[in-house]
Amino acid sequence: MNQDHLNNLSKGKDFWNKWRKHNSDIEPDFKESQLTDMDSHLVAPLMRRNLRGYDLSGANFWRANLRAVDFSEANLSEAHLNQANLEEADLTGANLQRSWIEEANLCKALLHKANLSSAELWGSNLSKADCSDAFFCNTNLGASDLFKANFSNTCLRESNLMGARLVETNFENADLEGSSVWGVSAWDLNLKGAIQSNLIVTPQDRAVISVDDLEIAQFIYILLSNQKIRKVIDTITSKVVLILGRFTPERKAILDTLREELRSRNYLSVVFDFEKPSERDLTETVSTLAHLSRFVIADITDAKSIPQELQRIVPSLPSLPIQPIILDSQHEYSMFQDFGAYSSVLPPYRYRCIKELLVSLDEKVIAPALKRAQEIAERRRAFEANLK
Repeated sequence: MNQDHLNNLSKGKDFWNKWRKHNSDIEPDFKESQLTDMDSHLVAPLMRRNLRGYDLSGANFWRANLRAVDFSEANLSEAHLNQANLEEADLTGANLQRSWIEEANLCKALLHKANLSSAELWGSNLSKADCSDAFFCNTNLGASDLFKANFSNTCLRESNLMGARLVETNFENADLEGSSVWGVSAWDLNLKGAIQSNLIVTPQDRAVISVDDLEIAQFIYILLSNQKIRKVIDTITSKVVLILGRFTPERKAILDTLREELRSRNYLSVVFDFEKPSERDLTETVSTLAHLSRFVIADITDAKSIPQELQRIVPSLPSLPIQPIILDSQHEYSMFQDFGAYSSVLPPYRYRCIKELLVSLDEKVIAPALKRAQEIAERRRAFEANLK
């Protein structure tokens, strides 16, 4: 540890930031590596108390050596910790909201009950870090290394995990709802009791596709990107249900209700958001998702993009049941009647309110779709038998 650096910091964050501004070529050193291994073992408990509870909000620790420093209960909100060495640092209960910690080394760091909401940790190393019971809501963990990190009971809601390395990561009882997981490497995860709803599997510049399982998310994206795998999956009977509809506030409430009810019935619901701009061919994407599905629920209320997507799906997938639903006060769009010639398209189910839709979901939506799938399969088997 450099005692002069510690003395400067003890004079307050304003003095510290001013000193750093005029000494930008110096990398602050708060580690204990100058001690011998034996001395380090003896005095480490004392050294760890150095910065406990300090108010360091907005402090500039860019590229600082903070290895094994005690920041527990410290206020590091909006602090600049980019490229800092925080290996084995104790940040238990620390406030790191809106802090900048990009490309930092947090290997084996203690972040238990720390608050990192809206923090920037892009490209950081959190391997084997203890992040249990912490808050990572709306946090950027893109391209970070979370190998064997412990995120049990942690809130990661609406965080960015794109491109992160998730190998043997512990997410037991964690809340991952709404997080972006495009490009993750996910292997041997502990997801017991984790909330995994609405995980976004597409990049930020493409239409939003969300699923409800972190490990399946990786698989779904591969299917969307690989033509050969798509052909294989065509022959597989799955539990996937594709939900099509508009994402205006009033219609999204209906779609969210449908996906929650399907989850409770052990279906893997996939919702496609047509409202977002996309460089990818939308009809190609929705067709791929349809190939994975057991049946499709199409909310044709206030139809906008759905006519185009159904026109792509229905003629090319005659064995895929389509169950339309529509608010009772509305009429089908003008071209919908053209699907009357296709046995895969069931009559629209009309409902007056969301409560009625929930009560009748099994009888009026799911059961007819499954029955139609069985009828189509039986006709196909009979046709194939006649050819022999």
